[in-house]
Order: sequence, then structure tokens, then C-alpha cells
Amino acid sequence: MNRLSVAPMMDWTDRHCRYFHRLLAPHARLYTEMVTSAALVHGDRQRLLGFDDAEHPVALQLGGSDPQELAQAARIGADFGYDEINLNVGCPSNRVQSGRFGACLMHEPALVADCFTSMREAVTIPVTIKCRLGVDDQDEYADLQHFIETVAARGCGIFIVHARKAWLKGLSPKENREVPPLNYQRVYQLKRDFPALTILINGGIQSLAEVQTHLVHTDGVMLGRTAYHEPYRLAELEHALFGTPLPDRMALIRQMREYTERHLAEGGKLNHISRHLLGLFQGLPGARGWRRHLSENAHRDNADWGVVERSLAPIREPVRVPAA
Repeated sequence: MNRLSVAPMMDWTDRHCRYFHRLLAPHARLYTEMVTSAALVHGDRQRLLGFDDAEHPVALQLGGSDPQELAQAARIGADFGYDEINLNVGCPSNRVQSGRFGACLMHEPALVADCFTSMREAVTIPVTIKCRLGVDDQDEYADLQHFIETVAARGCGIFIVHARKAWLKGLSPKENREVPPLNYQRVYQLKRDFPALTILINGGIQSLAEVQTHLVHTDGVMLGRTAYHEPYRLAELEHALFGTPLPDRMALIRQMREYTERHLAEGGKLNHISRHLLGLFQGLPGARGWRRHLSENAHRDNADWGVVERSLAPIREPVRVPAA
């Protein structure tokens, strides 16, 4: 069971972000950005799915609504070595709606059940569902209960629930992450009504106190934007939940050097990786200078590791005094 995980986030949780997050949280389960089943079946699989072995345990999130195509995509993901296949039933973007997948599938629990069945039969690794509380006019708990009941009847035992509804019309994807009110109690109720299922909670979670409260009522917590914008929070949660020693932030940057230089040697750009490091020193003296120098220089064609070293100049990390 994954007590701590990092949410799939479009344009953010790419392979470089996940490598960095793994250094921060050795026990957390990491998720890819959503990959559509059509893109995976017909596109560049190595570009879409390639990852570093250090990222394990890592889950592939798929978007789609064709059971056969999703089964094929799940099989491809399993062959690449992913530890879990997750079906997106929560993304509210226009692109997702036009393709009849993501959050709009909350309206079609029978289809989601068919998709799950096809995926589960195609692979031996776990297949999970990430969903919302509902969409548009689905205001009743009974709608969510029916959705979970329908899919669970096919054997799905793990649901990650973003504790907000999605509005498919009238709100942008960004607004859908912030405007619909959070309703954690509804997720807690799911766990009470379906005690045999593994229910993880997602949405607006920031602090250790919040995580500890949610773990009283659910089986696990998934962090999203907080994990990205303030990545050291992951290390603090890892320490609190699993007893892993808190890493030194400067040491974390040094640990990224070999990985980054390998990426540069393969023709990659520094900002492909450095953009994920910007929030590491959030709240510390010099953090703004770190972000500014890195942002202004990492995109340059000749940017190398020296840019990172020079960006560290403003940082004055507090010295931790060991407990007596």
C-alpha cells in the first residue's frame, strides 16, 4: 500500500522530475504525466515511456476510453517495466473531453469498468483508477458510490480520489484544480462504505498535519502541486512517515549532477531538468536569487552544470543542530 505518492501532473512529472522526487522520497510512489493510449500505441514509445530504474516504484497513467486500445497500451507499459497502470478518470481539459476520456468518464461507470477489465486481463501488474468526486451536475454522494461500486465489481481494488468535482464547461483546467470546493468527508465516507477497497485521497494537501489526518480515514495520501512547488516537503513527509533521515538540500543538488551531465551529453538541455529544482530552497534565505539565476541562464544553448553551481551562490541553508 502506498501511504505517500506524487500525483500525475501534465508538463511537470516527467522522467527528470520523478528522478529528483525519488531522491527526496525513497518510499513514495511516483506517477507519470498522463499518456493517451492512442499516442502510446501509435507513437514513439521510448520518448513517451523511457525512465530511469531509480524511479521505481513508478506508475504509468493512461488516458483513453477504448478498452482494446487501453489494454494494448497497458501491455506496452508493463513491458517497459512500470509497476502499476493507472486509468485517468479525472482530467477536465478540453482535449480530454473531445477524446471522451478523463473526467467525462465519471458519467460512464460501465465503460470505465469495461476499460478496467480489459487492462487487468492484459497485464499482471496492478491496474488502478484515479477519479474525481463527480462532474458537472453529479452533486450526490450516491453518484460517486455507484461509480465506485460498478468498477469495483469488476475487481478494481485501488481508487485514488481527487476530493473535488470537475466542471467540464465554464472552468479551465487550472480553475478545476482550485475552484470546485474540496470535500474530504466524501472520500472518508467511501472508505467507510467500501472498507475492503484501498482508497487514496488527493487534492489540496499541503502539511504533515493534514496528511496525518487523512491517513486516519484513508489508506494513503497523494500530493500534487505542493510536491512540485515545494519539493522538500516530500522529504519531510518521508521522514515523518517512514523515518528516513532528512537529506541535506545541497547534497540533493550534488546528487543530481551525474544524472544531469549524462542528459547533457545525450543532447538534452539543462532547463529540462533544472526547472524541476527551482522550489527546493523555498522559504530559505537566498531562494529567490537561486530561482532567478537558474531561470535566466538554464535555457541557454551552452548551459552546463556550472550554471547550477553559480545559482547556488545566494543560498545560505540553516545548519541543523543534531538533537541532544
